[in-house]
Amino acid sequence: MSTTHRLLVCDDDESLRETLIEQLDLYEEFVTVSAEDGKSALARVAEDRIDLAIMDVGLPDMDGREAVRTMRRNGYRGPVIVLSAQDSEEDTVEGLEAGANDYVAKPFKFAVLLARIRAHLRSHEASEDAVFQIGPYTFRPGAKLLICERGSKLKLTEKETAILRFLYRAGREVVGRDTLLAEVWGYNAQVTTHTLETHIYRLRQKIEPNPAVTAILVTEGGGYKLLP
Repeated sequence: MSTTHRLLVCDDDESLRETLIEQLDLYEEFVTVSAEDGKSALARVAEDRIDLAIMDVGLPDMDGREAVRTMRRNGYRGPVIVLSAQDSEEDTVEGLEAGANDYVAKPFKFAVLLARIRAHLRSHEASEDAVFQIGPYTFRPGAKLLICERGSKLKLTEKETAILRFLYRAGREVVGRDTLLAEVWGYNAQVTTHTLETHIYRLRQKIEPNPAVTAILVTEGGGYKLLP
């Protein structure tokens, strides 16, 4: 199972916005939220976990590119795809310079937009700016941090970070011990499953409300998986 991504669709054209949301909602990998103007989009990005934002240029209260600039100034690091009826080179450059990752001219084919959404999400997840939600924590692998709901921070080791990142990418699929060893430590004959189990134990001491009753990082079928 792939990880669920939260997408923001911001467009003042109600028909287009609802059509996009309806099409995206057909895919289990996406959960969509909507906004009809720049102010609403900025609030969504600030208050909610948004993995990717789709922003129209012609918003009723501001230029969508200005909204993107504000998002970036406020610290939003997720991918942004700008939609516009203007497709000149100047418009494209202005959108990208505002902080967007991509610029899609209207009218567009949904399959093309879908492919770009998936490509940007894959690229972002591999970057140092990636931010994921694991249970009650915000996971920032680039900083090796888990941030609790109240804002306190848990520092992770490099291996703990790698374990969580790989398990997160697996969704709810169980990852076997040998697979996890190979992915985190490489094919090193000196490393055994006992080493992995020790790291899992220490990780649970940090992240589980009750390490004796695992609710986030669970053992199943000869391996491990993360529960949302």
